Amino acid sequence: MVLCAELVAQHGVKAHGVKADLQLEEAGAAIIKAAQQHFSDYPLGQVPVSEFHRIYAVNVLAPILVTQAALPYLPRDRSGRIINISSVASSMSFATHTLYGGTKAALEAMTRTWARELAERATVNAVNPGPVEGDMYFAAGEKFWKQMEPFQLNCPLSAVREGVDDPSLVKLAVEKMGGRRPAYWKEIAAVVGMLCVSDSAWTTGSVISCNGGFKFQT
Repeated sequence: MVLCAELVAQHGVKAHGVKADLQLEEAGAAIIKAAQQHFSDYPLGQVPVSEFHRIYAVNVLAPILVTQAALPYLPRDRSGRIINISSVASSMSFATHTLYGGTKAALEAMTRTWARELAERATVNAVNPGPVEGDMYFAAGEKFWKQMEPFQLNCPLSAVREGVDDPSLVKLAVEKMGGRRPAYWKEIAAVVGMLCVSDSAWTTGSVISCNGGFKFQT
């Protein structure tokens, strides 16, 4: 618990300790349950004011501060590139995403504003991933995956392919995700990279879909 307090004090992150004996079979479930309890989104009636300030500070204020810090170094010939990482949660209306979805909608609005303000210096775009592989996604657990399943089933590129996709992910997807997988992180990074090249100079103020068809952008 001392380490958690130090992490919070020194880095401003949210940290909670979990007591679990990793030699025991039930330890994994206890850790995941604690993660869901302390790091999940909230239904409307349970949104804590402190969490509002924390999540908006991370997802809205932080991009503003970082971009402000970069302003003196942006070029003057439109060759700069700013790409914000949004989410389909900004427009897909997921239950319990009052805070997270709201922050990503704000980020998309800021993207459009900055595209005008910085027009002579940089293009400004956002990408909107859906579910992406990683610790956060896997820790979300079956309740979250079940909520996502109807959307995933309608996502044309998310069907797992044996012999092509990662075998462990195929197994998990077939058993618990309706045969659908999240994005690989490199699939998101590749779209970000595409927006950084000189040939992307005529694209600005846009939200680029990189979610496998989870949401078709209009």
